[in-house]
Amino acid sequence: MLLENIDKQGLTFIMSVLGATSEKGITAYRGDLVLIQGSFREGSTVDRKPPELLLHQAAILADSEKFIFVSGLFSQLQDVQVFLEKYGTVLSPEAVTLFFVENINKPMLINLAGVDFRFIPYKDGMVWNETLDVLYIEKSDLKGQSAEDKVVTAYEAAKSYKFKADTLTYDEALANTFVVKKDLASGPV
Repeated sequence: MLLENIDKQGLTFIMSVLGATSEKGITAYRGDLVLIQGSFREGSTVDRKPPELLLHQAAILADSEKFIFVSGLFSQLQDVQVFLEKYGTVLSPEAVTLFFVENINKPMLINLAGVDFRFIPYKDGMVWNETLDVLYIEKSDLKGQSAEDKVVTAYEAAKSYKFKADTLTYDEALANTFVVKKDLASGPV
C-alpha cells in the first residue's frame, strides 16, 4: 500500500496512526509527513538528521496508488509547492484537501496541478481538533471508531463541506501572506 511504502522510505515522522480502515483497500495515516528529509549524518548512509520541512499533524487517506484525502498544517503557504514536488504524482485529481496555514489571514481556494487546495488560517491548537471543528464533527460522531476510521469520517465530512473562500491563483495567494512572528518564550517559568 502507498502509505506503508512512504513509511518504509522514512517519509513519516512522529506517527500516531498507520493502518487499514474498514473501507476495503483504504489506509489511514496521522502524524507528520516529511517534505524535505534531513541530510545524512557525517560518515553515514542510513542515519539522517531530523527532517528539514514537514507537513505537520497530517491526516491522510490513500488507496494503493493515490492520496484521496489530505489535511495538515503548513508553516508557510509556499510550502505547498514542496508538497506538490514530493507527492504530486500520488495526489488524486479528486483528492479532498483541507490545509491550515500559519501565514495567511483569510480562507483561500487555489487550484494547483488540477487539485483544489483549501487553505484555512491557523492560529494555534491541535490540527486534528481544528479539522473536526471546521467540519462540524462532534466527538460523539467518532465514538467507537478505530483511529483509522476516524480519518474516514473526517474525509466524508470534508467531501460535503461548503468551503467559503476566495478563489485565487497561487501568485495572488502568495501576495496575501505575511511574516509569522513567534514568541520565543515557551515552557514553564
